[in-house]
Amino acid sequence: MLYRKLGKTDLEVSNLGFGCMRLPHRDKFHEIDEVEATKMFDYAIEHGVNYFDTAYSYHTESMKKGGNAEPFLGNYLKDRGIREDVIIQTKLPSWLVDSRKSMDDLLDEQLKRLKTDYVDVYMLHSLKVDFWHNLMDYDVLDFLDSILEDGRAKYVGFSIHDDLEVFFSIMDSYDKWDVILTQMNYLDEDYKTGLPGVEFIASQGLGNVIMEPLRGGSLVNNIPDEVTALFETADKKRSPVGWALEYLWDKPFVNSVFSGMSNLEQVKENVAIASVAEVNSISEHDKQVLKDVCNVYKSREEIPCTGCRYCMPCHNGVNIPHCFKQYNICKSLNYVDKTAAPYFWLAGENERADNCSFCGECDIRCPQDIDIGGELEKVAEFFKRN
Repeated sequence: MLYRKLGKTDLEVSNLGFGCMRLPHRDKFHEIDEVEATKMFDYAIEHGVNYFDTAYSYHTESMKKGGNAEPFLGNYLKDRGIREDVIIQTKLPSWLVDSRKSMDDLLDEQLKRLKTDYVDVYMLHSLKVDFWHNLMDYDVLDFLDSILEDGRAKYVGFSIHDDLEVFFSIMDSYDKWDVILTQMNYLDEDYKTGLPGVEFIASQGLGNVIMEPLRGGSLVNNIPDEVTALFETADKKRSPVGWALEYLWDKPFVNSVFSGMSNLEQVKENVAIASVAEVNSISEHDKQVLKDVCNVYKSREEIPCTGCRYCMPCHNGVNIPHCFKQYNICKSLNYVDKTAAPYFWLAGENERADNCSFCGECDIRCPQDIDIGGELEKVAEFFKRN
């Protein structure tokens, strides 16, 4: 296994991190298959993985209560007697915070679930503008100061699912951020915080960790024939998983990549790729192959929206660029099961396409001459079916 320094912290982390969001489960998602998951953890640790990412809500029945991922990880580490050998990263469920005290209560509960007195990295989970404003209303920065001072967390940070403007606002609000978790993959350089966000994190010397390297599996499933043909022209033959992971590990400013592995074979494949993935190892020709692959996916998009936002604000509250972006992603990747979810959980009900009243005001402002009302009707019907 290869290791990289986690920003300015004193932690050396495996370039492959173990994401505990998609552990194997029985009939119900919250029922972790502990026998299989134990085999996966054993193999990962035996082969050098030392960075584990979990959260209060992972493998839960309801987003209003704790899931089973934290207790499983805590019990595993206690049974093996290896708590000090691994780096635990977990997250405050931002959507459950309703007071200053609730933040302390939630962290204390998480420490008990994880069978530990401290976490190495504690993050504010899944920040969006509304979650962030709610946390600020309850003095979250004082909370972060306090857990660093009392030792319940060695380092603090956040994960984010919003755009660059929100990202920079959060970054500017606190001068003690240590580690930031953002979504990045070869198809998402211009999505949400994307590549500019990752590069900015690096410029600040902070821990730079990546989630969704396979975009929920959509970069390794239902691959178009044109993409397969392009991969065949590469200097180095790689699996679809290899392309996605090596793209990130090729960048010197990426410290670790969390992969949400669901079976032992995935762990073995990820570990094998991670063990030989060096910085700046992708040839210029293969970088061009990836650009051509991205162009294939983008050519499959149906709505020619550039995200300029001239159509905004909508007086009905519809987030028009978000609706079009999520629809285009579903169409380009042809993987609705995993790509439809952000349409619903990254926007409120009033921001969805079915709130359009077809007033036509946005059509006048659109430089692409898109029939916005007609396209929103199509988007609403598509997500209603799926």
